[in-house]
Amino acid sequence: QVLLKSDAPTGDVLLDETLRHIKATESAETVQTWIELLTGETWNPFKLQYQLRNVRERLAKALVEKGILTTEKQNFLLFDMTTHPVSNASEKQRLVKKLQESVLERWVNDPQRMERRTLALLVLAHASDVLENVFASLADDKYDVAMNRSKDLLDMDPEVEAAKAKGTEMIWAVLAAFNK
Repeated sequence: QVLLKSDAPTGDVLLDETLRHIKATESAETVQTWIELLTGETWNPFKLQYQLRNVRERLAKALVEKGILTTEKQNFLLFDMTTHPVSNASEKQRLVKKLQESVLERWVNDPQRMERRTLALLVLAHASDVLENVFASLADDKYDVAMNRSKDLLDMDPEVEAAKAKGTEMIWAVLAAFNK
């Protein structure tokens, strides 16, 4: 269950709104429930006040403002759709390279010793179903090593791993929620 340690503003509009929702709840909710609520994936009429509005659009807008994405109108048959292609390929490549290096050159074979941000990025790539794409540019032998190491890490028991290392509990809880 998610327990709020601090409601101090983070400076990020979505994170601060999320903190206000967590603070306002009457009872502690699970990570799975919060993911469903905050992404709009639940239709529980008693919890609608905790849903974030237009999350994808707001995230895309923030990434456009940071110069990572751009906004384009594309025509799909009869409809014009707003899309957000990557405008800063170097930033994307930096993240891909960071993940590749973390499971190949800097592999520690122990998630407790892995940098938290890298662990979180690996979990999010897995949850977003883009992990294979991250390693697609590697030679076949390195691709196999990277995928096997990632699979071994992602197959670990999230409850056991969360209990071992302070500061990574939420990362493991997110992995457990997406593995259900």
